[in-house]
Amino acid sequence: MSLAPDSSPVLSKSPPPRALGRRVVRWVLPLMVLSLGAGVAAWLIRTAPRAPRQPPAPVARLVEVMEARYQRHQVRVPAFGTVLPAQEVTLYPRVSGEVIGIHEQFLPGSRFATGEVLVQIDPSDFRLAVVQRESDLVQARSALALEEGQQAVARQEYELLGREIPEADRDLVLRRPQLEQARARVQAAEAALEQARLNLERTAVRAPFNCTVRTRWVNVGSQVTPSTPLALLAGTDEYWVEATLPVDQLAWLFVPGRNSPTGSVARIRRAAGSSADAERMGTVLRLLPDLEKDGRMARILVTVQDPLAVRAEHAGLTPLLLGDAVRLELEGRSVQAAAVDRRWFRDGDRLWIMNERDELEIRPVQVVFRG
Repeated sequence: MSLAPDSSPVLSKSPPPRALGRRVVRWVLPLMVLSLGAGVAAWLIRTAPRAPRQPPAPVARLVEVMEARYQRHQVRVPAFGTVLPAQEVTLYPRVSGEVIGIHEQFLPGSRFATGEVLVQIDPSDFRLAVVQRESDLVQARSALALEEGQQAVARQEYELLGREIPEADRDLVLRRPQLEQARARVQAAEAALEQARLNLERTAVRAPFNCTVRTRWVNVGSQVTPSTPLALLAGTDEYWVEATLPVDQLAWLFVPGRNSPTGSVARIRRAAGSSADAERMGTVLRLLPDLEKDGRMARILVTVQDPLAVRAEHAGLTPLLLGDAVRLELEGRSVQAAAVDRRWFRDGDRLWIMNERDELEIRPVQVVFRG
């Protein structure tokens, strides 16, 4: 088989019409679809219905309502204090000597009634002194009797003389100076005897008042003098509570010597661990003249009778302890007001108050006392 020299294949440079159409469709059709979709979306957005703006519906809030009732309220002022003895003395002997006996209950914490013998000092020397002073008194009275007899004789002699003499000489003749001297010796002897008896009595050292022993420093065999301390005693008939409170709270209290003849009643409880039977009653006694150094608080004294609950009417109550920290509730003046719990206040002295339309309003109120 042979081929003609000019029969070799020739390639064309331009694409065929069918391939060109497919390429146009591939690129142009998606663009048209996208453009159409964008236009439809824009039209839908522009023609979409719009909901009108409406205010939110009111939501009712559940509240707790308390009726404010105006009536007389007694102000109760809180305070803190410390229990102190109303009477406290260091016991000293009045005479010197050896301690030969002490009371078997003479120990710290023991209680004694007025006049009970706590310490006995050896009375032997003082008994002898009493005997000696009694002898001196007998001699002085005898000398006075003799002098009175001599004066009677001198008066008779003067009357027998029968003449007047100067007043100064008359006293000498009638022995008046000697008589006065004898009388003075009798008085001195009586005073010495009384002093000796008093010293003998003072050998028995007694409780000066109803007391409890806080500290004891003496024992049997101790040599004591009037400068030797025997014990520290605290009175048990009355205790004081020194309480502190803000100065502006004093206006609500009744204080004797300041604004009332009688003091405010005070309810006293221990600062910690107190029970219902631990409450004791007291009365405001005085306002102290100076402020507390640390907190610049006012100080008052509250008196408590029978603090150790010894009397029958206080049976079962808890005794107060010296130095114990206590809480006080002082009953003061009364005020016409409505009592409102402090948790209802908002933003200072403001309350939510219901008006005539049953709506809550925030109103400022006047607080007369905070308890």
